[in-house]
Amino acid sequence: MMKSPDQEHPEEALGWAARDASGLLSPFKFSRRATGEKDVKLKVLFCGICHTDLHSVRNDWGFSTYPLVPGHEIAGEVVEVGSKVEKLKVGDKVGVGCLVGSCGSCDSCHDHLENYCPKMIQTYGATYHDGTMTYGGYSNMMVVDEHFAIKFPQNMPLDAGAPLLCAGITVYSPMRFFGLDRPGDHLGVAGLGGLGHVAVKFAKAMGVKVTVISSSPGKREEALQRLGADAFLVSSDINQVEAAKGTMDGIIDTVSAVHLISPLIDLLKNNGKLVFVGAPNRPLELPVLSLLTMRKIVAGSCIGGLKETQEMIDFAAKHNITADIEVIPIDYLNTAMERLAKGDVKYRFVIDIGNTLKEA
Repeated sequence: MMKSPDQEHPEEALGWAARDASGLLSPFKFSRRATGEKDVKLKVLFCGICHTDLHSVRNDWGFSTYPLVPGHEIAGEVVEVGSKVEKLKVGDKVGVGCLVGSCGSCDSCHDHLENYCPKMIQTYGATYHDGTMTYGGYSNMMVVDEHFAIKFPQNMPLDAGAPLLCAGITVYSPMRFFGLDRPGDHLGVAGLGGLGHVAVKFAKAMGVKVTVISSSPGKREEALQRLGADAFLVSSDINQVEAAKGTMDGIIDTVSAVHLISPLIDLLKNNGKLVFVGAPNRPLELPVLSLLTMRKIVAGSCIGGLKETQEMIDFAAKHNITADIEVIPIDYLNTAMERLAKGDVKYRFVIDIGNTLKEA
């Protein structure tokens, strides 16, 4: 006989879940496993709201499983450790990002790229090693293998640091891998949202010249004055695009809506790289001739491994990089999702789990 979510494991947990593709979230009682010998148990204090959460609760990609507790930008405090835990102790501030498991034996895992493991287990909406469903950070507590927990440096705030566990590593990893982190090089950042604003901050800390590419002229002052971008380009302005053709070493495309990519490819220098980190729900048209004539590269990147995620958090702490956030109570969650769908947030909602998620 199938056990209900609140009976599967010994640890009682409380969260907010979507029950169907309407995407509406409401209080949900479930359970977490007991703390194993390599596990840490954490009290969740904050959790960012990622665009992926919105797609998932609404089943936009067609593979959501309900009930679904979203959240993979999780920050909290360790309250219990297993007998064989080595790197963390009770009281440590930690984060949990987009994955909570992998096979541990494939080439990707050996290369510290657990995010590309064929058996990678996502933080929510996936099947864990024990056959039960994973539930995310819109909840009061979590139990996770210590390998998948990221230690927060002392000066990294939990609320504004939480979104870095997805938004931060999503842009940091391709910058490092594709060599878009070289001081003096010119990087375009397409889209100035949750991912884009963090990309600007990382790039500037790396000494890179940054042009924000946006369809919203109203974001110019924000990009230049507050985030410190070097230039701002309106993607629909033919004259601006023409003037900037062939000037960029690379572009990080954070846009999750369907959009034309030929103008972006035109902005690249010879051998330039256009790297997608946003996830449109329909295929984009690829102008192959533009790639052939200038030996340009179109690539994709998905979050990062645990070693690189720790490196990213440490780099962010060193350079005082955090996400720009709007902290909300849990009962504002459905309104926040509606606002996120309209792009009405600068730039990341973060749920104050510790103070507002209470049993009714």
